[in-house]
Amino acid sequence: MFSFDILNRAKEIISIEKEGLEALLQNLDVSFEEAIKAIYNISGRVVVTGVGKSGLIGRKISATLSSTGTPSFFLHPVEALHGDLGMVTSNDLLLALSYSGNTLEVCEVAKILRKRNIPVVSMTGNPKSVLGEISNIVLNVAVPREACSFGLAPTTSTTAMLALGDAIAITLFELRGLSQEDFRRNHPGGTLGERLKVRVKEIMLKGDSIPIVKEGVSLKEALEELDKKRLGAVLIVDSFDHLVGIFTDGDLRRVVRKFQALPEINIEEVMTKNPKKIEENRLAVEALEIMEKHQITVLPVINFDDQLVGILHLHDILGKGTFKFVL
Repeated sequence: MFSFDILNRAKEIISIEKEGLEALLQNLDVSFEEAIKAIYNISGRVVVTGVGKSGLIGRKISATLSSTGTPSFFLHPVEALHGDLGMVTSNDLLLALSYSGNTLEVCEVAKILRKRNIPVVSMTGNPKSVLGEISNIVLNVAVPREACSFGLAPTTSTTAMLALGDAIAITLFELRGLSQEDFRRNHPGGTLGERLKVRVKEIMLKGDSIPIVKEGVSLKEALEELDKKRLGAVLIVDSFDHLVGIFTDGDLRRVVRKFQALPEINIEEVMTKNPKKIEENRLAVEALEIMEKHQITVLPVINFDDQLVGILHLHDILGKGTFKFVL
């Protein structure tokens, strides 16, 4: 049905793109260090611009920068020339993408911003182009050839731009000394896998949201707190806020079956002593393992001094309710 080997052609295309990345490695020089230092030292944002396929790559680079701690936004050069240049401040830096280096709109935006003393860093396959001459710093993304049979469709060249953009973003991320927690704070809508990697303290309920009573209170008072907070459990602490027990909806049913009517007793007479708990700096995945193992839906959270600091509900881990990071 087909006149050529599809799988073999795919391997050829990927090999061509690999050649482009190897060329990118060879071309990487001190200009990359200069670009990183320039971006690191600005107090504003990285404004990324480009047209066509380069523009699409620019959008991705901008998104990666923002999610890894370097504020950025994408500015379409055509829209920029029709009023959106007002979005750029004197504290910003322009990252312009054009493989030919002669894209009219991109060069015009770069020229205007350069006159405003805004630093211009460019990614181009032609450092001696118009864009190259305008730029303060030029990053050479020249590749031997495109993967397209006719050498027309941007393929290898855009792969090189994307890889260099990733290198810029991750280098800055590490240079700023940011952590996994910093990254996840910018990704609160991540997958369950990402949710399970966060610290318990980032997703637990705390403060007035904790259903809590002091030991010695009556069962009636404990039930009022249980009903008010609607988590299916109330936690009991001593005078030093150390967790001493838990009373759940299940415990309530057992009390009713035993006594037929609610007795006038203190909560510690019917609570479950030494309940399962977790330290606030443990991972959410560990909390989930405890819940699954013991078939429970709430888990008290303590600090290093064994004091109660929060409560974790199964929904807070699985995201069925409102999943929020504590910023």
